Amino acid sequence: MTQPLPTPGAPTAPPENLVVWADGRLVTPGDRALSAVDHGITVGDGVFETCAVFDDQAFALTRHLRRLARSARGLGLDAPDDALVRDAVAQVLDEARTRASGGAGAVGRLRITVTAGIGPLGSGRTPGAQTVVVAAGPATIVARGRAVRSPWTRNERSAVAGLKTTSYAENVVALADAVAKGGDEALLANTQGELCEGTGANVFVERDGELVTPLLSSGCLAGITRELLLEWAAEDGLPVREAFPGELPFDVLDEVTDGRAGLLLTGSVRNVQPVAWLDGVDVEAGTVSLAARELFERRRRERLDP
Repeated sequence: MTQPLPTPGAPTAPPENLVVWADGRLVTPGDRALSAVDHGITVGDGVFETCAVFDDQAFALTRHLRRLARSARGLGLDAPDDALVRDAVAQVLDEARTRASGGAGAVGRLRITVTAGIGPLGSGRTPGAQTVVVAAGPATIVARGRAVRSPWTRNERSAVAGLKTTSYAENVVALADAVAKGGDEALLANTQGELCEGTGANVFVERDGELVTPLLSSGCLAGITRELLLEWAAEDGLPVREAFPGELPFDVLDEVTDGRAGLLLTGSVRNVQPVAWLDGVDVEAGTVSLAARELFERRRRERLDP
């Protein structure tokens, strides 16, 4: 269920079904579980994954852990201990299941965070054990999205392009701007003026009877939901593909607002979500977008770790 908004200025309490595991033990959300000089806190030196939780299990966990390891290597960190992370996930979901049976409500989102561990106050690292945190909490999947074009760009040549790092300040700013304008996601171009991605979603454009998503070379994240939709669509004969170089300039979104194209967002917890509103304009979901959503929902029910 969606949590109620707090009264401005009032203290907030975590939801009853927020479960946290930090470095070997279950803790309460208010516990001081990490060092104040953890490098993930001081400089954002870490990686993370977010999984949807269906039927008390993390969806596509193996793919998420594979990407977690890729992101870590890309950041210059050792790959996280797969067995340790899986055990932490199991403990968190077991605890969440117990709390749900007591009336706390089911969780819908699980986050795995791995940082470089304790480090200096600057950007340099010191050798040491990584910090691992796993948390699960409530989430709501919304059928239709509301998107806003962001005034900022994604740097496709960044040292961390395509990595899922904890350095998310750019996304926080862009999403806050979108929310202030009535949206729930911001859409970003890259430095070449190409459509890239959202702050927490991949994007597909529906036109001429097919769904097309930016290439990974655009700087977008290799999303797990994006990956699965491309695979499952190919198996089912649904016209969904990656773009040709230069095929999706940022102003392709003009075709969405004037009714010549449709727009689709994909991401964990968001799943496959047609966009119903872009920059203040109501837009229609295309037939391929609706078929893609139906396909994804059917296939993800068939196998929780595809």
